[in-house]
Amino acid sequence: MPHFSSVVGWLVRPLHVLSVVPLAVGGALTLPLLLPATAVAQQTTRITISGTVRDADGQPVELVGVGVEGQAGGTSTDSDGRFTLNATRTTQPAVLVVRALRFKVLRVPLTLTEDRRGLALTLQSDSRALGNVTVRGRNNDDANTREQVSMIKLDPRTAKVLPSPFGDFNAILKTLPGVSSTNELTSTYSVRGGNYDENLVYVNGIEIYRPFLVTAAQQEGLSFINPDLVNRVEFSTGGWQPQFGDKLSSVLNIQYKQPTTFAASGTASLVGGAAHVEATSPNKRVSYLAGVRYKNATYVLRSLQQQQGGYNPTFYDGQLYLNANLGPKDYPERTSLGLLTTFAHNDYRFTPETGQSTFSTATNQFTRLFIVYNGRERMQYDMYQGGLNLKHNFSDKFQTELLGGLVYSRELEYRDVEASYSLADINRDPNSPDFNRAVRQRDVGSRFDHSRNTLTARIATAEARARWTPGNGHTVRFGVKSGQERIEDVLNEYSFADSADYVPDGRRTRQVSNLDLSSTRTQGYAQHTIELDSLRTLTYGVRAHYWSVNQQVVVSPRVQFAFVPRKHANHSYKVAAGLYYQPPFYRELRDQQGTRATPGSPLIIQANLNPELRAQRSMHFIVGNEIRFEQWGRPFRFTGEAYVKYLTDVVPYDIDNVRLRYFAKNNATAYVAGFDARVGGEFVNGAESWFSLGVLTTRENIEGDFVTRYDTLNNVIGRDAKGYIRRPQDQRVNLGVFFQDHLPDNPSVRGYVNIVFGTGLPFSPPGLPELRGTSAQTRSYKRVDLGFSKVVALNNQPDRPAGKLESLWIGLEVLNVLGANNVGGYSYIQDLNGRTYSVPNYLSQRVVNLRVVARF
Repeated sequence: MPHFSSVVGWLVRPLHVLSVVPLAVGGALTLPLLLPATAVAQQTTRITISGTVRDADGQPVELVGVGVEGQAGGTSTDSDGRFTLNATRTTQPAVLVVRALRFKVLRVPLTLTEDRRGLALTLQSDSRALGNVTVRGRNNDDANTREQVSMIKLDPRTAKVLPSPFGDFNAILKTLPGVSSTNELTSTYSVRGGNYDENLVYVNGIEIYRPFLVTAAQQEGLSFINPDLVNRVEFSTGGWQPQFGDKLSSVLNIQYKQPTTFAASGTASLVGGAAHVEATSPNKRVSYLAGVRYKNATYVLRSLQQQQGGYNPTFYDGQLYLNANLGPKDYPERTSLGLLTTFAHNDYRFTPETGQSTFSTATNQFTRLFIVYNGRERMQYDMYQGGLNLKHNFSDKFQTELLGGLVYSRELEYRDVEASYSLADINRDPNSPDFNRAVRQRDVGSRFDHSRNTLTARIATAEARARWTPGNGHTVRFGVKSGQERIEDVLNEYSFADSADYVPDGRRTRQVSNLDLSSTRTQGYAQHTIELDSLRTLTYGVRAHYWSVNQQVVVSPRVQFAFVPRKHANHSYKVAAGLYYQPPFYRELRDQQGTRATPGSPLIIQANLNPELRAQRSMHFIVGNEIRFEQWGRPFRFTGEAYVKYLTDVVPYDIDNVRLRYFAKNNATAYVAGFDARVGGEFVNGAESWFSLGVLTTRENIEGDFVTRYDTLNNVIGRDAKGYIRRPQDQRVNLGVFFQDHLPDNPSVRGYVNIVFGTGLPFSPPGLPELRGTSAQTRSYKRVDLGFSKVVALNNQPDRPAGKLESLWIGLEVLNVLGANNVGGYSYIQDLNGRTYSVPNYLSQRVVNLRVVARF
């Protein structure tokens, strides 16, 4: 039986003969014969080469030129480091050449007798040795960030050197434009006037949740993101694409590493430590990442002025990510399976003893509060999250993903604390021997709080996604997701306040409820990206969401357009508009209504769920500009964006420390308008730094919200509608700076500055809704953290045995170097006459931290 190639050759020869017959003989016949001849010839002489290109840290490298030496044509990698190249089949030895700026040229010998798929290529940085440290070249920014508005790509290694109290990954987000946080003890953050419940977080496509019952920042454990495991970080502050879910403020999209070699690290500091290991199997088919972290915040919490006592806050977590390539031998990445498993244990125990706070009042310039405590409190939050991610490449143009996720959270709040407090005026006469001492001290009363609250949450999701790239600059993404949620919430708490050993019924409060919520969510999206040419990109699509509790279907159309002027290739302009919904979760539904049997009797609070609560809606309008320029021979980038958000069906809320207390009603409209700017680059050669500025205003109009007018005799004479008032996150100006420097002749010695400044936020006493949004505001938040580091050991030789020390990094941090008395919130006390005092809760003072990082 003749070989298949011989048969094809026998069929092709007469077609070639016919293809050169003069057109005068029969042009109409010649053309159809010529086309199949060409097609068959290409099938026999062309092969496909595909694979991925990564740097030495395992990060995909974009815009890498790939071609076969001596052959015409070539291609470049996409944002995921993937490439596909058509080459001429040959029996002669060939070389695949891989080139990228700031990397050494890679030459890979190949045999081109058949398709070569699934190549895994690693580029080495074109580094310059300076003393005993190596400065790596700066990677290209993801082109995706030039095509999407409000999208920022971050280097995850920066989170390891940024000075912060706990080395939290989210500390780097607080230095970005549009992001604000006025509490260094919390991992939560506000984006463009929203609250932390409005932020989406994904890790490898799996949505991440946080505990529900946290009431104070010091009770929080570690943020979910482990910086030792992170490969790529994308952060959007608005106007994101339909592929991301239904929230109102931001998206944090994290991709964990896929290791190619063995590596490990260990970190130790005065507030905890971390360790991680990563490796791959000998055949490169299976890789794993594993990391554990431990945090004990006692050292930092002891600097709090408000409460002193026995702190025992213990937090630890563990994460494991496995990835297996299940494809055929010549293309193992064709099918891959990823498994992410995590657990987090947060155990906050505190036995308060004493506390004091100095503040000013309307009648007294300075007043000091003294508190004596008895009792203890314990808050424990255990959360387990996991997910599966099955990817399959049906072809180079069509890829699919199947994802499954599980979340189990068990939380408890136990509290029995009695606080006895007294007030005293402060002597402010500098010439007096009693200067700054308490005078005219008077007893006010005490307060007792008891709680036995528990919450259990179970969430299961399943999702299917697909990506189709038919060619000619078109990319289509679509997917569907379904999930079930079960929340069981038991509240049992009461409190009372007394004055002069007398407890009136009006100062007794009791709350008892047993809530159970089961629901199903179904979501879907489709989006189309068109590269109109090399300078213009259009993305449009739609997302839909259905929730079984309120039986509401919401549809979110979204569009983005980006273009680069032909005469100014270093500029890019972006515009976006879209409708964004946030269907309610459990916390928005919970309505707390208090009733009294008779005037002056104890207040009984019954928590109920409002199943009729609708999704909040926000319309985003964003225009932005990005300018890339060179200064001092180094690249820089400036981004500026103006935005407007108009919100309807808003659910108002109050902030109590870090707990959000929702009204459980769609009874408000709101708006946000602002401008963000950021300039970043190597202000010092080899050290990335940036400056961020955000300016905004956000206001809301709550239905039925009035201000009561009184006459001179304190009689009610009328009520006026408030109209638009300041929202709880109305922070007008926010500034974030991260700056790095090193010694000119010794880059192993470095300095870091982390600066955060934010203007004051509005606040008002609880139980006085007429003062909401129109009362005083907190003082501005000012914080400067300094860091210094030294690489004391370095071994970056490529032939270094696995597991041998690569580098030893020692860092010294001075946190809150200015000693600013920042305020995290207010407590409210009443004296015998019913007068309410707003007592500031001060945050951490100046502390010094030492960190050591060893990498292997």
